[in-house]
Amino acid sequence: MSRTATILCFLLTPLPALAGIELVPVGGWTNGAFDEGGAEIGAFDAESARLFVVNGAASTLDILDLSDPTSPVLLLSVDTTRWGKNANSVAVHDGLVAIAVEADPKQQAGQVVFLDTDGNLLGSVAVGALPDMVTFAPDGGTLLVANEGEPDATYADDPDGSVSIVDLTHGPAAAVSTQVTFEGFVGDTLDASIRVFGPGSDAAAGLEPEYVAVSHDGKTAWVTLQENNAIALVDVHGAVVTDVVGLGFKDHSVEGAGLDPSDRDGGVSIGTWPVRGMYLPDAIVQLRDRGETFLVTANEGDARDYDGYSEETRVGNVTLDPTVFPDASALQDRDALGRLKITESLGDEDGDGDFDALYSFGARSISVWDARGALVWDGGDELERLTATVDPDSFNADNVETDPDGRSDDKGPEPEGLAVGKVAGISYVFVGLERTGGVVAYDFHDPRAPTVAAYVTTRLPEGDPEEGTAGDLGPEGLLFVKAEDSPSGVPLLVVCYEVSGSVGVFEVRTTYDRSRGVPARPHG
Repeated sequence: MSRTATILCFLLTPLPALAGIELVPVGGWTNGAFDEGGAEIGAFDAESARLFVVNGAASTLDILDLSDPTSPVLLLSVDTTRWGKNANSVAVHDGLVAIAVEADPKQQAGQVVFLDTDGNLLGSVAVGALPDMVTFAPDGGTLLVANEGEPDATYADDPDGSVSIVDLTHGPAAAVSTQVTFEGFVGDTLDASIRVFGPGSDAAAGLEPEYVAVSHDGKTAWVTLQENNAIALVDVHGAVVTDVVGLGFKDHSVEGAGLDPSDRDGGVSIGTWPVRGMYLPDAIVQLRDRGETFLVTANEGDARDYDGYSEETRVGNVTLDPTVFPDASALQDRDALGRLKITESLGDEDGDGDFDALYSFGARSISVWDARGALVWDGGDELERLTATVDPDSFNADNVETDPDGRSDDKGPEPEGLAVGKVAGISYVFVGLERTGGVVAYDFHDPRAPTVAAYVTTRLPEGDPEEGTAGDLGPEGLLFVKAEDSPSGVPLLVVCYEVSGSVGVFEVRTTYDRSRGVPARPHG
């Protein structure tokens, strides 16, 4: 079903471009599935101008014609239950479509299924438990799969997390998968910020891959271990994890790195607090600048919350060490930190039963790391301040509830999806804010000091999400289409919105300094 008329309404009141580029909604499509994962991850094939969308609501891979970006058209849907319970991810390279399909139950080995762009089966290969993300190496000869290996609800069955390296040298019908595990780290002393926890967990079962980025030469992969607050480095050709790097913690007591910790404080209240944020990144992308590799993470945050084990609690529900927190009573007020969700897996640093430190979920930012996982830059509280200024009606709002500030006690705007691309020779990173619904573009002219370049939202806070009148909700997957691959000749950003079950197509347009006749630059 087309959403062109709705998108034209959004164009009547666009948010201003902040610098360099603007994101202009030009087209969209919806399957009408509300809050069921109707549009999760997308991939684009330039030759056929087809967009492939994981539809969790219908357990299908939806194939759309994107030859006219202003009016995507559904061509067919492929039933993914033929190969397992549901598809989780999709990637495309030169007409070869790869989809990650989890088993039923998901603790068993999943599959990667290969299709052509018409949806015809070309082959399949077994991978690890709960394949959650797939990506091709740049040359297309290798596919990498993040197998999360989540436990069952009771935590009685907790399969190993792994990374599958799939060799496609002899084509998809003869694909060979090698499982890379974390067995070699069992018993090792890991960095203190790496969380290996849960009933009976060791490094093999407790480390859970989430997302993969591959180097420009295909030799190295970087894998986010979200719940573990870490990144794994993988030697692709050697099929081995070479290192697991702890990401440390963000100090929210530092000016510029604050947060709004309460959904009961009457609105926007961003400040510094004695809280350590666990980065817990979801998506990761890599980019090259002057011969140097940089990694970018979306620090969404995630908690283990199962019937058999849950780490979540609130500051107001724990006992604070009176020496460390002499103002404990004031801090635990619901207008202060009392409502903030924290983990029980960390914090009692001297083992006496009270909390000496508070660790919250996610860093509410994007971060830049070097190729070894050392922090280069973090966005601080920029995303919360940005949305409070340009999109106050959606500030820390949930993607279903319309009231602003409702997620301040949890993970704020929840940056989750990422895409990277070049426009007019400049690298940009695009960030989807899962809860607030907006998309932020960062200018990476200087990867050591990125700047916000644009913000766009197609959410309508006054609408009713269940009735489909609230616009696009819950950006999950983002993909960038460069100008030479775009059907319109203009770079595109395609966003899959899992809550509204919709796809948004944005043109990435440069803004111009009319007096100089050249693209306006935020760096002078």
